Amino acid sequence: MKQKAKILILDDDNYVLLSLRILIEQHYTDVRGINNPAQLETALQENDFDVVVLDMNFMAGDTSGRDGLKYLRQIKEANPKTSVLLLTAYAEIDLAVEAMRLGAFDFLVKPWENEKLLASIKTAFELNASARKIEQLESGKSVLLQELNAPFHNIIGDSPAIKQVFRQIDKVAKTKANVLITGENGTGKELVARAIHNASDRSSEIFLNVDMGAISESLFESELFGHKKGAFTDARNDRMGKFEAANGGTLFLDEIGNLSLPLQAKLLRVIQEQKVTRVGENKSTDLDIRLICATNAQLEDMVKAEEFRQDLLFRINTIEIQLPPLRERTEDIPLLANHFLESYKQKYKKTGLYVPDYVINRLIKYDWPGNIRELQHAIERAVIMCDGKQLQVSDFNLKETNEAESGTLNSFNLDDLEKWAIESAIKKHQGNISHAAQELGLSRGALYRRMEKHGI
Repeated sequence: MKQKAKILILDDDNYVLLSLRILIEQHYTDVRGINNPAQLETALQENDFDVVVLDMNFMAGDTSGRDGLKYLRQIKEANPKTSVLLLTAYAEIDLAVEAMRLGAFDFLVKPWENEKLLASIKTAFELNASARKIEQLESGKSVLLQELNAPFHNIIGDSPAIKQVFRQIDKVAKTKANVLITGENGTGKELVARAIHNASDRSSEIFLNVDMGAISESLFESELFGHKKGAFTDARNDRMGKFEAANGGTLFLDEIGNLSLPLQAKLLRVIQEQKVTRVGENKSTDLDIRLICATNAQLEDMVKAEEFRQDLLFRINTIEIQLPPLRERTEDIPLLANHFLESYKQKYKKTGLYVPDYVINRLIKYDWPGNIRELQHAIERAVIMCDGKQLQVSDFNLKETNEAESGTLNSFNLDDLEKWAIESAIKKHQGNISHAAQELGLSRGALYRRMEKHGI
């Protein structure tokens, strides 16, 4: 079985070049030979070689080895981790010492021994592979550190609206389709993206979250695609981009509607080609990622206004999952409230706290413009502010939005109050008359008669 590796041989003697290729190709998959040093720069730009076998002299009658040292420097500058084996017919101690000082891996004399040459290449390749693995792990570690510490809560809910989302997750998770998650801020788009990843065949691989709204235009390519050391002023080290870091797993691009048109074009190119090129490099890396995007913007309206590329929208929304706002899944508020309560009771060491039913009813009636995120913060505040064992409405500091509570219903006339109660119940149950009647304590027929009376 051949070892998968990239080997370059540089020697101006075509017979030597052919002999080395025949020998090395028996053991390695990708062996390239060039007989003209002028071709070296292009070869190094197009490939990351694991090992280079380099002749020391390229001019007739020259035995100094100066050319070999020159090209050794060029190779190490292009990629310091490439292992270089030097070949010469004129071995001198001083030359060998200088070559090793400049980073040569080994120094072999012509005519070479096949076993020794192959052993040297094998050792050089294994050393190179280890160095690359360490670099990848270290670079990936810095990118993933924040993700590893990020909190995660399961999706909570039993309402018809959230059950529909669960069904969509089940259908799409095992596919490779790109997914677009839409919904208002605070509805749990990241949780849905994580749920898709966890139910997919990539669940054992990385899930990487990128907030597109937090990346400046000047750093976009560096952050997403990576950069090579020296590519720009502050590029002090090679850096792996988010696409490379997520390779094999799932990449979640949050708030994708915030991207400018020029950045959309750059993103589209990478998604189409499934390849990424670091800033300052010519070589590309093949990608194997599951792409999930999210936005609170109306992308179709943005397309019409020429603020979002239609071709990019087609690429990212093979499947679209729309998340309902919390006001459309009020049945889930008791479950969510108690879930967050348990978490913050532990955090703030306030065991024994509970939410009485009348407070839960008040939470259900609130509109929650900030959705689940606002509810979570409200529960945390209430736990902090509560003095007893029961959370009170006053602990939540809710903004009054209901008609009766905001003063817009300023009549205490019984007919007005009855009309308001009927309208509120119907709205709460999304037009389901049976459920609204049950909450009001009426039969379905009695509710219809009162609706007719009030012109509802």
